[in-house]
Amino acid sequence: WYLLPLLWALLPLGNLFYFLRVPLMPTIPDNEKTPLKQLFASRIFLLAMVMMVCAGASELAMSQWASLFAEKGLHVTKLMGDLLGPCLFAVFMALSRTAFGVWGARWNLRRILILSALLGIACYLITALSPIPVLSLLGCALCGLAVSLMWPGLFSLTAAVYPKGGTAMFGVLAVMGDVGCSVG
Repeated sequence: WYLLPLLWALLPLGNLFYFLRVPLMPTIPDNEKTPLKQLFASRIFLLAMVMMVCAGASELAMSQWASLFAEKGLHVTKLMGDLLGPCLFAVFMALSRTAFGVWGARWNLRRILILSALLGIACYLITALSPIPVLSLLGCALCGLAVSLMWPGLFSLTAAVYPKGGTAMFGVLAVMGDVGCSVG
């Protein structure tokens, strides 16, 4: 077991060398960045903040709850509950993010986020209201698909609207996502 963390440390070490070869865009000078005061005065940015709270809450609530649900609802062991609940949620989340990474340039991100929100609502309703535990578990798993693009998608859309928002803008959005995780 003591070697496992050392082996996993090789992954970020490899990424360090790959990252050194990534071309970076020049940073925006401080005097050209959109000030936070201007962002907070924008209804679009305020809406993005609320959406980040919802994205964080919807992602974390289901992923944290899925293990206990699978364990109690399906009457399986803790290990199987962890594998069936959060693991399936994570698999669907990974599949969606991978698909978007490969084909996302052809997709309309706004439409994807609207469909994701609708699918998320449906997944929560199925999970909570279905009398069939396996169907509820499927709702948990598909919720991973629904929430997978909300956080990164909202970052991308906000950056498109405010290209000079800077790191402070992303920091505010990340904090709002974390608030959503805490509330969720």
